[in-house]
Amino acid sequence: MKALVLAGGTGTRLRPITHSSAKQLVPIANRPVLFHVLQDVADADIKEVGVVVGGTADQIRAAVEDDDSVNLDITYIPQEEPLGLAHAVLLARDFLGDDDFVMYLGDNYLRGGITDLVAEFRRDRPTAQLLLARADDPGDFGVAELDASGRVVGLEEKPAAPKGDHVVVGVYLFTPAVHEAVRAISPSWRGELEITHAVQWLIDRGADVRSTTHSGYWKDTGNVAALLDANRVALESVEPLVAGDVDPATELVGRVRIAEGAVVRGSRIVGPVAVGAGTVITGCRVGPYTAIAERCHIEDSTIEFSIVLPGSSITGVSRIEASLIGRHVEVTPADPAQAPAPAAHRLVLGDHCKVQISS
Repeated sequence: MKALVLAGGTGTRLRPITHSSAKQLVPIANRPVLFHVLQDVADADIKEVGVVVGGTADQIRAAVEDDDSVNLDITYIPQEEPLGLAHAVLLARDFLGDDDFVMYLGDNYLRGGITDLVAEFRRDRPTAQLLLARADDPGDFGVAELDASGRVVGLEEKPAAPKGDHVVVGVYLFTPAVHEAVRAISPSWRGELEITHAVQWLIDRGADVRSTTHSGYWKDTGNVAALLDANRVALESVEPLVAGDVDPATELVGRVRIAEGAVVRGSRIVGPVAVGAGTVITGCRVGPYTAIAERCHIEDSTIEFSIVLPGSSITGVSRIEASLIGRHVEVTPADPAQAPAPAAHRLVLGDHCKVQISS
């Protein structure tokens, strides 16, 4: 069995971060979302992975090749334009051959992984199997209509009047029968080849399309609020570790992970928090639910419920919360004679910004 991981999307809802980097490489709990996906694939005992890449192909390839935490045999499959999930299956035909495969969206975070789901598919081997979850807003997703036995009898992409609350999570399992389906369908009104249309094509021809409902946490990390929420959940699973240099004047509370090479002085860190290698934190209050990546400098500041990407500096800022701060950003106080500071600052900053704010 193989895996097809889709990492070609442009991430327009995560701008300005994605103006200069791939959305699949934005970290949660100091690890790129894509790496969480690849770890799930490896844990399911799948070795051969096709990664569909677009305009950020060089960044994704460099990041994956620089990381040795996941041992996989990876083939990169270029997709010049994001023309739909079924289009990605078409492009991957030579790589997939006649093998069964799992297709996993590279910007999804699924707590608990896919090991049990893959084992179930291998045992029963239906034509296709969809991972579903219940949603309060099903009209924002692909919606599955189920019969009494849990088989999928219909699919609609973002319907105005959903027939249920079971939505399609970004994990699909297929036998080679799907290749005929993706060749048979036409582009949707969005100009894309929809995988939901391909699955519906299979259903209409009597194929055995089954579903599994995921009762745990799942998030499409395509916007800032979703990314911060996934970071919150991922941090709850981080194992506490103090491998860096933490002085006696620092207080660590709860689940805190300080990487080797990090330095913390005179600060209060309230977990769950992850601090990356080479980061220096002095005179700060950090956390909860905050991930500060490697080589950052945080001084005389308060930050919580946030993600800070590598190489950034925050100095003398009284309170930052629910923020996504890009790579090599500098945040400093503005002239104190300006307007009084708000109770908290919420920032979404792209790479290499320099910002002065009232503090």
